Amino acid sequence: MNFNDRLADLRRKRGLSQEQLGYELGVSRQTVSNWGTEGV
Repeated sequence: MNFNDRLADLRRKRGLSQEQLGYELGVSRQTVSNWGTEGV
């Protein structure tokens, strides 16, 4: 399992939106979205 798959899986298990996760991490929703699509 790569980073973007793991991040998406953990985020969903915790019931967080990309926006909520971004807020918790101090980044934008777009950054979280990019992590999920760019395979950081």
